[in-house]
This record gives sequence, structure tokens and C-alpha cells, in this order.
Amino acid sequence: MPLVSVVMPVYNSAATLGAAVRSVLTQTHTDLELLITDDRSTDSSMDLLREFAARDERVLPETAPEQGGAGRARNLAIERARGDYIAFLDSDDMWLPEKTEKQLAFAAQGSAPLTFTSYFKMDPDHAGESTDWVPNGRLIHAREHVDYRAMLVRDYIGALTAMYDRNVLGTRLMPDMRKRQDYALWLSIMRDGADARGLTEPLAVYRAHQAGSLSSNKLSLVQYNWALYREHERLSVPRATRALTGAVWQSLRNARI
Repeated sequence: MPLVSVVMPVYNSAATLGAAVRSVLTQTHTDLELLITDDRSTDSSMDLLREFAARDERVLPETAPEQGGAGRARNLAIERARGDYIAFLDSDDMWLPEKTEKQLAFAAQGSAPLTFTSYFKMDPDHAGESTDWVPNGRLIHAREHVDYRAMLVRDYIGALTAMYDRNVLGTRLMPDMRKRQDYALWLSIMRDGADARGLTEPLAVYRAHQAGSLSSNKLSLVQYNWALYREHERLSVPRATRALTGAVWQSLRNARI
């Protein structure tokens, strides 16, 4: 069976971390390693991770040498990875139990080294586990095929569902950016000629942010997406403007789900 390296950044996530970790450990595909980088948390996150690691050797937590944000934390985990595939999950989201098994089978059917899936959204205060998740109708649908041109206009890939084939792409790190590192990684993979395929079955659950933070998130999206398009992707002003319009529209649309 292929080994899947699951990358999880953690910062002061004690309230949701347990459910996220358990959603990985209860996967029907058991050949995995959970590589966690704690970004110098000040709560009990690292203590909780040590407890998980003592009970399950697949849990491999480390503390970042200095606080550097989610992107650097993910890269530190990727650099430790031994797996054939690299997958991503944040410490407040969850995978459904068959996510890894079904996504590996889906990846084996096609030629795209980057795959993703549909996913559900849950409320910020949801306290359940992945094993008792009941579909709630709040669904973000995965597009079946995405290439670089389409991805520039809109980020179709939910990071909590993304998985790339390391044997095909090599070890790909996230660009050193304050935000939108995941989007930049998908773009860099596609810019090199690889397309992405989406599995339409929802296999993960995303924890929505508090409604009160919506406006600030949209303003942040504009700032960081613009920098991504202009500085990282080297787009002209007209192409960057078109891409930014699509990104904002998608974010507003998903926020209503």
C-alpha cells in the first residue's frame, strides 16, 4: 500500500485538534504518517500531541524552531515526509473515514498527480467527530478537471482535500508567503504542466470561520491574492485583475454555503 504523509500545522488549536487528529487515525487506509508542526503554541496543543504520539506511532509532532506561520510549519512537515503521497489537513478540520482510501483509488485511475475532493462545511462550534458526521447540505463541489488557466481565475482546490503524488512531482514545498501559500503551491504544480482532477464525492469537513470575521477576510484575500498574481505568477495587470475578480467571487459564493 502507498504510504500517505499527512501534513498538519498547529497553533493554539487545543479545542479542535483532537477531532482533527482522530479523523486521520481512523482512516480506513491505515498506511500513513501524521506529520505535525506546532508553531510555538502557548496553549496545551503540544501536550495533547504528545499524548497522541505515545498511543500511536504514526503521530509525529515537532515544535517549529521559531514561529513562522502556517506555510513554514507545513514545509517543515513536508521536509520530514517519507510518503508516496503528500496530503494536507488543518488542525480545525476533519477527514471522513474513507477519504484516503477513496482518493488513492481515484488517483490511481487517472494521470493527474494532484487530486482533490468535494467537502462539507461545518459551524465554528461543531463538537462532533468525523466518525459520526451527518451530511448537512453545506457542500463545496469539486470540479472534475482543473488546469493552470482555470486555476488562475479561481482556486478550485480545498487545501484540506488536496493530495499530490510525490513519486511524480517530487517534494514540492509551499512558497514562502504570509498567506495563500496553498494556492501558490497548486499554481506552481500546474504551471509546470500537471493538471488536477477532482473527486466529486465529499470526503472532508471544513470548519467555517466566525461570521464576524468575514469582511476582514475578504479584504485580506484581495491584498494577498493580488500579490500572488503579480509577484509570484508574474501576471500582467489585466490578467491579475481578472483572476482577482474570480477569486473574490468564489470566496463570497462559498461564504454563503
